[in-house]
Amino acid sequence: MKLPKINLLTRIIIAIILGVTCGYFFPEWAVRCFVTFNGVFSNFLSFLIPLIIVGLVTPAIADIGKGAGKLLLITAIIAYGDTVFSGFMSYFTSTGIFPTLIDRSQAAQVITDTVELKPYFTIDIPPLLNVMSALITAFVMGLGISFFDSPNLKKVFDEFHDIIAKTIEVALIPILPLYIFSIFLNMSFTGQAWHIINVFIAIIGVIFAMHIFLLVLQYCIAGAIAHRNPFKALYNMLPAYFTALGTSSSAATIPVTLRQVKKNNVSDGIAGFVVPLCATIHLSGSAMKITACAVALMLMQGLDVSIGQFTGFIMMLGVMMVAAPGVPGGAIMAALGVLQSILGFNAEQQGLMIALYIAMDSFGTACNVTGDGAIALVVDRIYNHKGDTKPEK
Repeated sequence: MKLPKINLLTRIIIAIILGVTCGYFFPEWAVRCFVTFNGVFSNFLSFLIPLIIVGLVTPAIADIGKGAGKLLLITAIIAYGDTVFSGFMSYFTSTGIFPTLIDRSQAAQVITDTVELKPYFTIDIPPLLNVMSALITAFVMGLGISFFDSPNLKKVFDEFHDIIAKTIEVALIPILPLYIFSIFLNMSFTGQAWHIINVFIAIIGVIFAMHIFLLVLQYCIAGAIAHRNPFKALYNMLPAYFTALGTSSSAATIPVTLRQVKKNNVSDGIAGFVVPLCATIHLSGSAMKITACAVALMLMQGLDVSIGQFTGFIMMLGVMMVAAPGVPGGAIMAALGVLQSILGFNAEQQGLMIALYIAMDSFGTACNVTGDGAIALVVDRIYNHKGDTKPEK
C-alpha cells in the first residue's frame, strides 16, 4: 500500500515543529551536525542562485519578447505596474504595522544573547557569477534572442531552463524541509525560535488582510475604467481564486481563469492573449508577500528598512518574478538573488524567507490569478474602446 504524498507546505510545518521541539533536548554535538549541514547546503544554494537567474530569467524574457506589439507592451506595463504598486503598498503597510507587532529592542536582545554554534567544517562552493553579473547576462541574452529570433540559442537556454528547473525540483525542494528543520533547531537551541514563530503568525494575518484589500482595489479600479460592477466581476472570478488556492499554480489555473474572464464579458481575443501572458508576468500577490516578509525579518533583526533600499528591491523584484511560474517554489527562488544582492540577506535569512513564503504560497497565487481578471478588463476596455479588437460573442 502506497503512503499518501505529503505536500511541501505540510512537510515544512512538520519540520518547523520538530525543529523547535528537538532544540530543547538535542545535545550540542547533534545540533552542530545540522549546523554543518546548513553551512554546506547554504554554499550550494549560493552557487545555484546565479544559475537560477540565468536559467529561468533568460528564456522568460525571450518568450515575452516574441510577437512584441502594442497589445503586449500595454499588457506588460499594466502587469509590471500593478506588481510594483503591490510591492510598495506592502512596504508602506508593513513598515507602518509591523513595528507595533515586533519589539525591535527585544529582537536585538535575543540576537545579542544568542550563542552562535560553529559548524564542524565548511565546504566552499564559489559561484560562477555574482548576482548582478547573472542579472545582466540574463537580460542581454534574453533580449538578444528575442530581437534576432535565434532559434538555436533559444533552444539551448530552454534546455538550460529545464536543467535548472529539475535541479530545483530534485535537489532543492526535497531538502528544504531538512534545511528549515536545521534552522529552527539551531534557533530553538539558542533561544530565538518562539520569538520568531510568534511574529510569523502575526505577519501571516496582516498579509492575508492586505491581499484581500489589493483584490478589491484592483477590481474597483478596473471596474471604473471598464464601466463594470467591480464586485460582480470579482465574484465571477471566485472559481479561479479557489482553483489557484488548491493548485498553487498560475499555469494550472489558466483554463479556469480564461473561462471566468470571459464571463466578465472580456472578448475572446483579449482574454486568450492576456490570461496566459499575465500568468507569467503578473505576480502582485507574490511581490506583496515577499516584500512584507523581507520587512518583517529585517525588523526582527534590528536592520534598517529604508525606502531607498526597498525601492530598488521592489523594482528589480517585479522583473525577476517573470521567472517564477511553472517552477516549484519559483517566486521565492527567483527572488533569492535580489534578496541577497540588494537587501544583503544571508543563507539563514533566505531559509526563513522560504519557510514564511511557502506558508502562504497558495494565497499569493490566488491573488495573482484573480488580479489577472482585472487586467483583462482594463486591456479589453482600452482596445475595444479604440476599435482595435471586437468582442466575440
